[in-house]
Amino acid sequence: MQPDDFASGTVWLVGAGPGDPELLTMKAVRLIERADIVFYDALVGDGVLALIPARTEMVSVGKRSGRHSKDQRTIDAMLVEAAAAGKRVVRLKGGDPSIFGRSTEELSALREAGYIARICPGITTACAAAASAGISLTLRGVARDVRFVTAHSRHGAALDIDWPSLANGGSTLAFYMGRDAAGEIMRGLTRAGMRGDIPVMIACHVSSPDERRLATRLDLLELATRSFAADAPTLILVGEVVDQGTSELAISEAYGRQMHG
Repeated sequence: MQPDDFASGTVWLVGAGPGDPELLTMKAVRLIERADIVFYDALVGDGVLALIPARTEMVSVGKRSGRHSKDQRTIDAMLVEAAAAGKRVVRLKGGDPSIFGRSTEELSALREAGYIARICPGITTACAAAASAGISLTLRGVARDVRFVTAHSRHGAALDIDWPSLANGGSTLAFYMGRDAAGEIMRGLTRAGMRGDIPVMIACHVSSPDERRLATRLDLLELATRSFAADAPTLILVGEVVDQGTSELAISEAYGRQMHG
């Protein structure tokens, strides 16, 4: 699009990627540099926030693991108010705005109020985690597709997931916000018929300097996540593609022996 795609009163939902500022698109950087105000989530990396000019107003609207600084309706209203004031607005979201990013609610609120709202895509965490581990999310003869699944639910509620569909095999499963639901993921998939020795990768703080990965297996997922992930933002990959010769597999075997005594 032309440089005038960011007129006053326009809102861009910008994908901040998984954390590493070098994974931002050139378009995302341009929009961030031109914004009058940036509303950002808790999982946006510090390196990305450092790209915001000093003159730009920054507003934290972070939502993380039940600790919500703003509810969605409030965020929608804040975006509309900023657009109404004639500001160039960036809504900075971790990963890609269209993958578990609540983008539909924000786009609808802005468009209903008569303001232009657009999306600038970002690299989603599953892709970044696979790249860091040196694996492909799809593999001929092994994984014909990728399934993105949110493991977040209202407090105390069971995950509303079609487990038999996921357990059929032939797919790589990427569970976002999977740390607290690791046990339910393990039991849901195994009860639906998935083998306990299916490879799993747990990835924390993906693409940041603190990134950690552990390769394990489905029947060890709950214990492994509890011990390994602690309070970190966590992605869980399930499927045969995880077993592509990554160095972490040796760690997994030793870790599994420790947990089984």
